[in-house]
Amino acid sequence: MIIALNNKCNLTKQEFLKYQEELGKISTKNKVILCPTFLNISHFDLNNVELGAQNVSSNEQGAYTGEVSAQQLQSEQVKYCIVGHSERRKYQQETDEEINQKIIRLLECNIVPILCVGETKEEREKQLEKNIIEKELKKALENLTDEQKEKTIIAYEPIWSIGTGIIPTNNQIKEMFQTIKQLLPNNKVLYGGSANEENVVLLKEIEEIDGYLLGGLSLKPEKLKVFIEKLKN
Repeated sequence: MIIALNNKCNLTKQEFLKYQEELGKISTKNKVILCPTFLNISHFDLNNVELGAQNVSSNEQGAYTGEVSAQQLQSEQVKYCIVGHSERRKYQQETDEEINQKIIRLLECNIVPILCVGETKEEREKQLEKNIIEKELKKALENLTDEQKEKTIIAYEPIWSIGTGIIPTNNQIKEMFQTIKQLLPNNKVLYGGSANEENVVLLKEIEEIDGYLLGGLSLKPEKLKVFIEKLKN
C-alpha cells in the first residue's frame, strides 16, 4: 500500500521541521511518500519516508524563470513527483500535452510520476467521467513505452470531492478504478479526494485501491497515524 502526502502550499521552514519530527515517529510497512513544497525539499531528513515533489517543469534546464527541472529534483534525491493535479489544471491551466512532457522529463531522470486524473461535478452529472479519465490517461501517457507507462502511478481524484469532505460511493470508486485498470492493468492506482481517518474504514473495502494520495490529512500527523492504523486493522 502506498500513502502519498501532498503538503500543497503549506508549512514554513520551522513548521516543516517540527512536522517532520512527528512524521518520523510513524511506523508502518506501507510505502509513505512525502511531497513538500519546493522550499522544504532540501530540509527533508527522514528514514521512514520517501521524498517526492508536487510539480516539475515540462522543460529541461534553461531560461525558464521560476521553474524547477527534473534534473534539479533528481539532484535532491527526489524519487516521486505529482503531475497533473486538478489545482494546477485549474489555476495554472495545465494541459494534457504539458503534463505528458512533464512525465517524459521525470522518467528521463528516473523519477516516478504520480499522475492525477479526475472529473468535475458537471462531468459526473453528465455521466462523462469515464470518457474524461480515458482521455486524460491517453494524452498524458502518449509516446511512452509500455515499460514507462507501467512505472507511472495513477491517482484518481474526483475533483468534486477534493477538500469538500464528500466522497463518491464505494461502487462509484470501484467503477472508476476498474476503468483505469482495464487500460493500465499493471499500474498502481491511488485514491485521493477527502480520504481521512474516519472514512478509511469504508474505503479499505475496495480491493482495487493500491494506496492513497492525501492532502489535508497529510498536514495532521496524529490523524494520519490513526488513518494508517485503521488501514491494517
